[in-house]
Amino acid sequence: MLGTNPFRELDLLRREVDRLFEGFASPPNRAAFLPGRAARSYPLINLYETADEVLVEALAPGVDPKSLEVTLQENALLIAGEKPRPAGEIAQEAWHRNERAAGRFLRQVKLPTAVDQDKVAADYRNGILTVRLQKSEAARPRRIAINAA
Repeated sequence: MLGTNPFRELDLLRREVDRLFEGFASPPNRAAFLPGRAARSYPLINLYETADEVLVEALAPGVDPKSLEVTLQENALLIAGEKPRPAGEIAQEAWHRNERAAGRFLRQVKLPTAVDQDKVAADYRNGILTVRLQKSEAARPRRIAINAA
């Protein structure tokens, strides 16, 4: 076939592999907190919006609320904290399973729209961190009146 690049498939494969390994080059995000087929960021989140606000719910059971830090930076929300290790030191050879990892974590969440930085509230209950971000006036939908002649 004239005009096709014979290395296109290889280039697509290279890009996929690069994308797959992007997270490994940056500082650890504690993807090991959750076992599974693929590395996932911690904490797991739900991100959704209403007409007036953006809501982020982060699943973080066992995290000391005093260690949680929520920072709003431009159009991104940063969630940091620390999940404590089990009480007492347990020798590595004593473990049969260790799926509940511990340590510091950092998660950056890109927000879908502009928010008012002065109208942000965070609440931690039953292992779920809920962050409510009020949309900026410019980002809120406005109803336009239609003049009929």
